[in-house]
Amino acid sequence: MEYNKISGQLLNAIKSIAGEDAVLTGQENLEKYSHDETEDLVYYPEVVVKPQTPEQVSALLKLCNENMIPVTPRGAGTGLSGGALPIKGGLLIAMERFNKVLEIDEQNLQATVEPGVVTEEFMNQVAAKGLLYPVDPASKGSCFIGGNVSHGSGGPRVVKYGTIREYVLNLQVVLTSGEIIWTGANTLKYASGYNLTQLMIGSEGTLGIVTKIVVKLIPAPTLDALMLASFPSNELACAAVSAIFRAGVIPSALEFMERKGVEWVKEHDDIAFDLQDGIEAFLLIEVDGTNQDVIFADCEKINTVLEEFDCRDVLFADSSAQKDELWRLRRTMAVSVKSNSVYKEEDTVVPRAALPGLIKGIKETGAKYGFGSVCYGHAGDGNLHVNIIKANMSDEDWNDKLKFGIREIFELTVSLGGTLSGEHGIGLVQKQFMPIKYTDVHFALWKGIKSVFDPNGILNPGKIF
Repeated sequence: MEYNKISGQLLNAIKSIAGEDAVLTGQENLEKYSHDETEDLVYYPEVVVKPQTPEQVSALLKLCNENMIPVTPRGAGTGLSGGALPIKGGLLIAMERFNKVLEIDEQNLQATVEPGVVTEEFMNQVAAKGLLYPVDPASKGSCFIGGNVSHGSGGPRVVKYGTIREYVLNLQVVLTSGEIIWTGANTLKYASGYNLTQLMIGSEGTLGIVTKIVVKLIPAPTLDALMLASFPSNELACAAVSAIFRAGVIPSALEFMERKGVEWVKEHDDIAFDLQDGIEAFLLIEVDGTNQDVIFADCEKINTVLEEFDCRDVLFADSSAQKDELWRLRRTMAVSVKSNSVYKEEDTVVPRAALPGLIKGIKETGAKYGFGSVCYGHAGDGNLHVNIIKANMSDEDWNDKLKFGIREIFELTVSLGGTLSGEHGIGLVQKQFMPIKYTDVHFALWKGIKSVFDPNGILNPGKIF
């Protein structure tokens, strides 16, 4: 696809649409928008614009579509797949000024929110009304809800409450033609034609730009219990996961942490935690609800299951402060790993009963290629984040041979019934691995969908496939 550069005339047109104060040029101003949280990738846009209304987005997309200017939508820049990187230059549309919670409808348990609202801020506003929006990715304190929609985000509580797909009811979307549409209806049931709402979720900004989001809310649980279980091996901890569900308990969160990750968190952050010898893995297990007796009964069932897998110790958090501390241990793990080593993060997901085979294979692949790994993630839904550590690999092997090891990890993941990403998305960095899972028929269907929504191919080009 041949794209054009942004001329002086087009730059003036962009300024007239969004206002001169909303337009950024020059390398110093554009630096923030040249990268996200993906490792080692930098691509500068030609121009950044920060619109505030759907009508401004509409005019910008129509202008770029008519002039073959590539457009990259961007949220908070917390992505891990390069999905918001302007790899073709062009115009980057930053959604940070779409930052309002427009309505919290307590009668219908719904909310309407703009895509630039920080996820945790939205969760807190909802919680103040006794309601719950349970989609809580690790970066919830900085990521935007619009980015969560674009990547099909999850988080620890997906295991009980479901991903963002279960909570988005309707989307206002601007198409490359400039048309503004609503994808569905503000209803809990929807059986009226193709489901455009679900098509937009996880499309990573390649089909349209979301400008309003209607989400479902649920009553907030009033009670919870949190336990940390210790195991002598990764495989035993992972094997216990599916057994908990087979025992009839659905935790509100079930997180896996490898020992090395905990060690690095302790080095990076001031967390009071006694790490015992002989312990190699942990499960952080939360049970919530509204009845204390039911919660305790579920915890007893879980404890019985854990004993069957050589669990060495179970720590029950006895205060809100201790719960916060244990959750901080898990939520700061990604930052701690990043601060300790050169690394690459992969986002695997398999049926939860396949987790022991997945982590065993990851370690064997690391030994074969010479890299280390620190694994953690949302074990309750089979989603394991694999942080590949450079360790003693030479620069040459890291740059040239590592990709073959990553391919083997994804081949293993697919062979176990899994897929390439649970919540980070495909973006730029994972698209080379898509043929491991998907056929020419899949690619033809995706390209057909893309051509209907974006016939000129201007919107987030070079991503997914």
